[in-house]
Amino acid sequence: MANVDVQNVRAWLAPDNTRLVFDISAPVEHRIFMLESPDRVVIDVRNAQLKTEFDHLALADSPVSSIRHSHSDGTLRIVLDLKSHVKPKSFDLPPNDQFGHRLVIDLETPSNAVAAQAASATPAATPVNTTAATTTSEVSTPVAVATPPANGKGNLRDIVIAIDAGHGGEDPGAVGPNGTREKDVVLAIARELKRLIDAEQGYQAVMIRNGDYFVSLRNRVLRARQANADLFVSIHADGWKAPTARGASVWVLSERGASSEMGRWLASRENSSDLIGGVGNVSLEDKDEVLASVLLDMSMTASRTGSREVAHIIHSNIGQFARMHKPNVEMANFAVLRAPDVPSILIETGFITNPQEEAQLRTSAYQQRMAKAIMQGIQDYFWQKPPDMTWIAWRKTQGGAVAGGNRTHRVQPGDTLSVIAVRNGVSVSALRAANQINGDQIRVGQVLRIPAG
Repeated sequence: MANVDVQNVRAWLAPDNTRLVFDISAPVEHRIFMLESPDRVVIDVRNAQLKTEFDHLALADSPVSSIRHSHSDGTLRIVLDLKSHVKPKSFDLPPNDQFGHRLVIDLETPSNAVAAQAASATPAATPVNTTAATTTSEVSTPVAVATPPANGKGNLRDIVIAIDAGHGGEDPGAVGPNGTREKDVVLAIARELKRLIDAEQGYQAVMIRNGDYFVSLRNRVLRARQANADLFVSIHADGWKAPTARGASVWVLSERGASSEMGRWLASRENSSDLIGGVGNVSLEDKDEVLASVLLDMSMTASRTGSREVAHIIHSNIGQFARMHKPNVEMANFAVLRAPDVPSILIETGFITNPQEEAQLRTSAYQQRMAKAIMQGIQDYFWQKPPDMTWIAWRKTQGGAVAGGNRTHRVQPGDTLSVIAVRNGVSVSALRAANQINGDQIRVGQVLRIPAG
């Protein structure tokens, strides 16, 4: 006799996998296997009965064409008819604050299919309403080459920023007292940050997730590395059991986290073809232990140095309008900060469990302000230390001049003449003269002409 009810099912669609989550009344015994001609995934759940329907699932953009079920000798059989090949896996999840027992089925899409999908996709770049449904499209395409300057020096590339909106899908992250979900807030901030980055010449943003689905911690780092990112920015909203906790924070990888990650890489280098950057994009698999250790240490040292520097700038920027949880950049062993060759920071934009900060984080104005503070920190850091062969590095060597000398800048909230001058590689006096400005007063929306350096 069946003693477990399958009460509901949800679907989460990501570019590289489809996740089906079955809400069950108690833990179950199950097995999962593939059948061919035609391709099917079969899930047998012992001593269970179905108490829901599948009609509500939006699977048009998934590899699943239909779902059917049958019942025999106390076993519930669920069959997923497929449109394309997948690699299925399954696992149980224990109850949490939002859901009870769950059986999770992941249908992983082969990498070649993902690449084809990514190449033809168009990213969503507009800010989202945190109460609205989110799109599941994502682009993780190879980095585009920036338009070469008119001085004949060849192709220059964009500086690539990987933006990681935390949580997603079945994982809502922290939830505020009024029901605001961390995953929605941070995706809205991430999309606004992407809009700002893509609007700035010499920069390109890559979204780690651009919809309401979950990406594993290791895959978040992997996607940033595959995109050849120059910086990885993970965006979160803190949570705590007491509603009095408040304040934003910026985090970098701890010494302990760096040591453990270095050990993991050295232990697995013989089975890995991964390349590390910072020392010429080299593979560790053919190096002896001493050389591999030296190369990896060089890469991680450079990456951690960059992480700390950009983190301090962004911490200062956010502190100009938001309460900070601690006066300085903090360190922790977060998995998403462990890329050995990509400077990586994690930003907690505030405590969503604090009623006042939850109210702020829900508003598009505050989300835009947070994104702008992050963007300004990114620009300031990379103007100081632009990577070789980037358009920003070339522009800096040219004194900030651009062919034609017809650049303009529309003044945004928080802009000052000195900030605009630094970012564009010109002096404040030259900026004043080009725009016939006496003093330091400028107004939001004003269009300034940027003189040649």
